[in-house]
Amino acid sequence: MKIHGLQKMTLLDFPGKVACTVFLGGCDMRCPFCHNAELIDGTAPAVMEEEELLAFLKKRTGLLEGVAITGGEPLLRDDTITLMEKIRELGYPVKLDTNGTHPDRLRKILDRSLAAYVAMDIKNSPDRYAVTAGLEKMELAPVRESVSLLMEGRTDYEFRTTVVAELHDADSFRRIGEWIRGARHYYLQKFTDRDTVPFGGFHAPEDEKMLEYAAIAREYVPSAVIRGMDDQHKI
Repeated sequence: MKIHGLQKMTLLDFPGKVACTVFLGGCDMRCPFCHNAELIDGTAPAVMEEEELLAFLKKRTGLLEGVAITGGEPLLRDDTITLMEKIRELGYPVKLDTNGTHPDRLRKILDRSLAAYVAMDIKNSPDRYAVTAGLEKMELAPVRESVSLLMEGRTDYEFRTTVVAELHDADSFRRIGEWIRGARHYYLQKFTDRDTVPFGGFHAPEDEKMLEYAAIAREYVPSAVIRGMDDQHKI
C-alpha cells in the first residue's frame, strides 16, 4: 500500500494521545471545501510505502501512543483493514477517519476491534448531503448504515461537521440533530480556507452563528460542542 502523507507527531488528531497521522489517497466524495484536495483522486505522489511506515512505527515505540488514519477516504480499499491489523500488531491503538460510505468495511473493523476511535463526517442534513459532498446525486443508505453501526456499537466514536457559511444554516443542524439524536460525541468545526481547498468562494460562519448552531445541535445531542473555538464557555 502507498502512503500519501505522514505527520510524524500530532496532539490533535487522536483524542488524548500523542499520535502520528497517516494520509491515504483517493476519495469517493468531491467536497468543494476539502482541505486535502490533492488526495481526492488518488494521483498525488506517494511519500512512502507501507513497509517504510511500519518501520517508522517500530522506531517510535514508546514515543507515540497511537496512529490516526485519514485521507482521502481510507475505506475505499480493503487493504486499509490489513494495514490497521499490522499497526495493531505493533501495539498501537488506531483512530480512523471516514465519511461513512463503506459500512461493510467499517463493520469488519468494528467487529475485529481494530479501531480504538472512529471519527465520521456528517457532511450536512440528508436533503443537502449530495451538494455538500460535491456530487450530482448520492445514495445516502450506506452513510446511514455507518451512523447506526457506530451508535449501536462499543467502539468510541465521534460525528463531526465542517461548517461552511454557504452550505449550512440553522435548519441543517435541526435535521442533523434529529438524525444522530443521542450520539456519544458531536463536534462542529469551522471551515478554514487554505490554498489546497479546490474551490473558492467559501467562508467560515461568524462565531455567533456557530454558537447558535451548537445550541440547536445540543437539543438532540447534549455533548455537541464547537471544536477549536476560544469561546467554548459561551456554548
